[in-house]
Amino acid sequence: MQSKPKLVFRPVTPGRWPDLARLFGPRGACAGCWCMYWRIRRSQYEKQKGERNRNALRRLVKSGAVPGILAYADGAPVAWCAIQPRKAFPVLDNSRVLARVDALPVWSAPCIFVDRGWRRKGLTTALLQAAANFARNRGARIAEGYPVDPKKGRMADAFAWTGFPSAFLRAGFHEVARRSPTRPIMRKKLR
Repeated sequence: MQSKPKLVFRPVTPGRWPDLARLFGPRGACAGCWCMYWRIRRSQYEKQKGERNRNALRRLVKSGAVPGILAYADGAPVAWCAIQPRKAFPVLDNSRVLARVDALPVWSAPCIFVDRGWRRKGLTTALLQAAANFARNRGARIAEGYPVDPKKGRMADAFAWTGFPSAFLRAGFHEVARRSPTRPIMRKKLR
C-alpha cells in the first residue's frame, strides 16, 4: 500500500510563479481565466482571456502581492487557492448574490483549482484550511468563500472553481448568507 504524499502549502511569491504557471497549464486553469475573473471588470476579463490574463496575474505576483497559496505533493504543485483581502476581488461587490454580507473586513477565497489527478481526494479541505491559516498569519480575522451548491446531482469539476460547501464545512467554515439556492456565502472566524 502506497502512503499518501505529504502536502506542503506555500504562498505564491515571484519565485513560485513557474509553479503556478505549470499547475494552471496552457489553458490558464479554466478557459484562460488565470484567476482574474473576480479581479477585473467583466468586459476587460473577456477581452484579455488567455495570454493577457496570464500576464496580468504574472504582473500581480511579480509586484510582490501574494494572490494565493499553492499546495505541493512530492515537490510538484497540485492545487491553488486565491486568498486576499476582499478588496482585491472588486467584481464580488458587483454581484447581487455575492455582495458583502456586512461591513466586517474579510479575506476572500473565491477561486480554487485542483490538478485533475488530485480531485475528489479531500485536498480542497486541506487547501482551505491552509488558506485560512495564511490569512490569519497576515492579520485576517475572518475568511470567506463562495462555493457552488449543485442542487441537482453532480457538477462537472471544471465548474467547481469556487469549491463546494462540503469542503468549506469540513475546513471549519459556516454559512452566513444565501441569496441564491446554489450560492452560499461561508465564513470562518480566524481569531
